[in-house]
Formats: sequence, structure tokens, C-alpha cells
Amino acid sequence: MTTNVMGSGGARATRARSNEEARPRDSLHQRYHRVRTLTRRLCDGLEPEDFVVQSMPDVSPTKWHLAHTSWFFETFLLKGRDFSSPHPAYAVLFNSYYNGVGEQFARARRGMLSRPTVREVQGYRDLVDEAVLASIDIGLDPHEQTILELGLHHEQQHQELLLTDIKHVLSQNPLAPDFGAPWAETDVETTPLRFVGHAGGEVEVGHAGTGFHFDNEGPRHRTLLPPFALGHRLVTVDEYRAFIADGGYTRPDLWLDEGWHWIQRENIVAPLYWDRDDRDGERHAFTLSGHRRLEAAEPVVHVSLYEADAYARWADARLPREHELELALRARPHAGNFVETRALHPRPATGETDIDQLWGDGWEWTQSGYLPYPGYRPPEGAVGEYNGKFMCNQHVLRGGSCASSQSHLRATYRNFFPASARWQFTCIRLARDL
Repeated sequence: MTTNVMGSGGARATRARSNEEARPRDSLHQRYHRVRTLTRRLCDGLEPEDFVVQSMPDVSPTKWHLAHTSWFFETFLLKGRDFSSPHPAYAVLFNSYYNGVGEQFARARRGMLSRPTVREVQGYRDLVDEAVLASIDIGLDPHEQTILELGLHHEQQHQELLLTDIKHVLSQNPLAPDFGAPWAETDVETTPLRFVGHAGGEVEVGHAGTGFHFDNEGPRHRTLLPPFALGHRLVTVDEYRAFIADGGYTRPDLWLDEGWHWIQRENIVAPLYWDRDDRDGERHAFTLSGHRRLEAAEPVVHVSLYEADAYARWADARLPREHELELALRARPHAGNFVETRALHPRPATGETDIDQLWGDGWEWTQSGYLPYPGYRPPEGAVGEYNGKFMCNQHVLRGGSCASSQSHLRATYRNFFPASARWQFTCIRLARDL
């Protein structure tokens, strides 16, 4: 009888342990499946011909994004396990910039790769998915779990790149193809911009160290912020039209020197995707819903740091510092217009909170250079190339965009691009010193 009781209790304990062990595996299964499935769903509006086009060196073909994100799991998680790549040349073709793991195919020539075909790349993804899920079933050690989590966030970054890149590709076509994103016109009026003050002071910034975060988000440290104020919403299309009408692109006094030479050299007179001139008193632009009339109250998007900075000077303001936005993000609910809404375009401010559009809609340029925090050290090995080696000639953006996944972002998240970049969903929020 005692043996039976002991045996029964042992069985219950074994089942409990099995359930506890199954839960993290199930969670990893579910998260992996959810992220990888979304990547494919984002391609539903595309034809096979769309997958292979590269419209400029900064843009990668959709097919390359699908393969590269699979290459990441193969290279950093499956190596040493029972996995055989469909072709040894994939190690070169789909390596982006990891010098520590070998040679890379030139980025600007990715559009030359008619092979492997889209079908073969989808097959490659299937093979990697099967191997990763089997590895989760067998069990991952803590380091492997960290790599898996990094790989999923890496894929979410490429989901956003996939959308911004295909938008640039489709914009080159005189047919102005419709990607299939819904377009809901609104009657929202632009509310006068007001500034919301913050006392500043000595504050802690950066990630606290619990939960996933990229290495460039830490270490957490203290910094001094003078009193400041942030615009309660993003700069609108109508406001930016006033900047253009006032000669914004013809006044050198508004521009950083590099920016002035950039707009002269590239003949830039408006944000990316905008028509060069108004039609019937309104602005039109290419969107992922095709060519559309822009609403006066929606945020201006696809501007460079140079354009954002020039507009801020014209408006007697400045761009925020990255930690000013971090404090504001921390104080607001993590909700907004993300990729989950499928709008794929910034929406007008609702006026429901004291500061609107901090999360989602568009990445907000800051005046902060992308530099290491005090005490920062990149991880060892090739994974250490992920962020640290780009800490030169880049500027920080905060808040996410309408193409970002909500689960991917944090208040401490530091996106970064060079000052001339504008094919991403980049917007403007103003700031002032108090």
C-alpha cells in the first residue's frame, strides 16, 4: 500500500515535471510558428515576379529576406546538429554582413540571383522550420534558447524590411501596384500642435537586464536630461506642405551642410513617394495601397534625418534626444498602429492621450548619434557583429512603425539608420528646451 502511494505520488510528480518542461517547449513552438508564419503571410499579396526585384542597393529582394532569415537559424542554431543545407553556396548567398562566419555575396547584386527560385527558397524555409522545431522538441540549452529568441527578433526586423523594401520596389512601377493594404479614409482634422513638458533631471535609461533585449540597449545607466517638452503628436502632411510652400527645400539656412548638398545632388524637393507637386490643391503619394491622396492630418512619413532636422529648425524647435523619447515611451501604454493592424501606413492622431503616436505609426528621428552606452561591450563571436560594429555615422530612431511587430518593441529599443535614409517609415516629432 505504501509502495502504491509512493508510486502514485511519483507518477504525479513526474507528470508535473513533464508538464512544466512541456510548457516552455510549447511556448517556443508557438512563438516560432507565429513569427515564421507572419513572414509568409506578409507575402500573400505578391506575385513570383515581385520576389526577385532589387530597386536600389539598400533594398533586398523579398526572396532574399525569406532565405536570409532561414540562413540565420541554420548558421547560429542548427550548425552541428543533423541538418544538411540544400546547397553549400547558401552560406555565401544569404550571409548579410557576418564576417566571422565567412564570405558574403555583394549586397548590391542580390537582385541578380534568379536562382534559387522562390519555390526553392520556400522549400529551404520548410527544411529549416522542421529542423528548428525538432531541436526544440529534443531540448535547447540556455545559450541555444537565447539564439532562438534572437533569431525570432531578427526575423521580425526583416519582416519590417520586407515591407519597406517591397514598397520601394513597387513604387518604381508606373502601374503603381496595390500591395493589398486596406486604405480607410478618415475625416480627422489636424489639431494645433502643443508641447507637453517634462522636468528632466538625473534619470536611469537603457534596459534593466530582465527579458529579451538587444545588446545595444544596455547597460542601464544614469544620464542628465535638462527640462524639455515634446510635441503631442507627429508632424502632419499639412504642416510639412507649409514648410515646402515657404521654400523649405530652397533655404540653405535651414539645413545641415551635408543635408543641403544631399538635396542639391539628389534633386530632392519633397518626402520620398510624394508627387513633386500638388494636384487640385492636395498631395498624392505612392503607398502600399497604391497611389493615393494623402490626408492633411496624417503624419508625414519617409523623410530623412536631414529633412526632419530642417523642418524642426523652420518650426523653431528641434528633434528629440533619444532618452527624452525613452522616458515618454516608458510612461505610455505599449499600444499603437503596428503591423498587426495591417494598415501599413501612419494614421492621424486620435487625441485620446496627452501624447499621441509614440508607439507605432512611424519611427521618430532623434538628434542622438548611434553610439555605445557607457560600459557597452558586444557579445563574443559572430553574433557580436549584430549591432556594435555599426556605431558610426548612424542616428537613433525610437518608437516603431506601422510595419513593426508590437511584440518586437520596447521603450529601450534603439533603431538606427544613416541620415539620408528615408525608405523606412520615418516620421518627425518636435521637441523644445524648457
